[in-house]
Amino acid sequence: MDLSKILTIAGKSGLFRIIAETRNGFVAESLADGRKIPVFATDRSSILEDINIYTADGEMPLKDVIWKLYEHEEGQPVSVSKKEQSAAMARFEEVLPEYDKERVNFSDVKKVFNWYNLLLEKELISKPESEEDQNPQDKETDDQEVNEEKKAGKDKNDEEK
Repeated sequence: MDLSKILTIAGKSGLFRIIAETRNGFVAESLADGRKIPVFATDRSSILEDINIYTADGEMPLKDVIWKLYEHEEGQPVSVSKKEQSAAMARFEEVLPEYDKERVNFSDVKKVFNWYNLLLEKELISKPESEEDQNPQDKETDDQEVNEEKKAGKDKNDEEK
């Protein structure tokens, strides 16, 4: 699941996808209705990939929380309302029992549930890959390139002597 181009903007509901960069910001498209809006460097925005949820042991990336929620709900949407606050908190505890109950409140859980529903609707949820599992071939290629660069540098130094 690649959340590096998906963001939330303070004061605007929903999630947005970055579609172009400009000199002083970027253009984003609403995932909900497809409207395009300018986002400036002064706007308070956060890329979903950079968001973490507090846990007893530290923090957990949002993409991992979303995946746990997807598995728990078996790919179905989650309903959440102010009337069901205690039920929503209980459901979140089922999904992530180690969340920090003092620092994660209902508004945070509500956002996670709403973001999950929107990402689910747009079919943007997939199993997160660990850094080691992402592309083992890329790691080998990088190692080969580094070795070739070192060898080329060594040959160049030998020629200079």
